[in-house]
Amino acid sequence: MGDTMVIALLRHGLTAANERKAYIGWTDAPLSGKGRNMLYEKGRPVSKYDWISTSDLLRTKETAAFWFPEQILHSVSAFREINFGDWEGKTYEQLKELPEYCKWLNAPFTNAPTNGESFAELIERVDRGWNHLIKQSTRNNRMAVVTHGGVIRYLLSKYGVTERDFWDYTISPGEGIELIWSHKESFRRKERCTLLQEVAFTGKKAGQ
Repeated sequence: MGDTMVIALLRHGLTAANERKAYIGWTDAPLSGKGRNMLYEKGRPVSKYDWISTSDLLRTKETAAFWFPEQILHSVSAFREINFGDWEGKTYEQLKELPEYCKWLNAPFTNAPTNGESFAELIERVDRGWNHLIKQSTRNNRMAVVTHGGVIRYLLSKYGVTERDFWDYTISPGEGIELIWSHKESFRRKERCTLLQEVAFTGKKAGQ
C-alpha cells in the first residue's frame, strides 16, 4: 500500500454562472449562496490528502478552504478552466445565432471560442500542471486538485483506467473522483491509473 499513488480531482462548488448554465472559464467568480449551502450539506471529503492544489481562481480556493481548512492550499494557474473569451458569462440562448459559436459547437476540439483558448492550448497548460504534481509526488502519495469541469474531463480521458471520450465524464460541482495507481512509478511515467473511485463526503455516502 505504501507505493500506491492517489490523485483526487475535485470540481469547485456551484457559482451563479453555473446556475444560469452560462460559460465561465477565466472569469473570477465566487461561489453562489446555493453553492455554499450545497458544500455545507455535503460535508468534507472523508479521505485525507497530503498536498492540496487549486487553480488560481476564487471559486476553487473558496471550495478548497471549506474542504481542507487545516491545510496549506497551493495555487497552480495551470489548472484553470478553459478561457471562453468573448463568450464568458453568456448562455447558449445568447450565443446560438453566432456563426463562430455554432462552428465551435460542431468541432470544439479544433475551433476556439472567439478571443478564447483552443483545446490544444488547454491541454498543453493542464499537462504543465500535471508535471507539477509528478514533482510533488516525490514527497506525497495522496494529493487533491480542486479544479474545473473541463480540466477534470481532460485528465480523466487521458489517465482514466480505459480510453474513453472527453464527453463520457461528468463531474458535478462539489463532486470528485480519485485516480489510483497501484505503483507510484506508473503515475510518474504518465500511465493510466488502475482504479477510479468516487470521492466520499462526510455528509454523503458514495453512490448516493
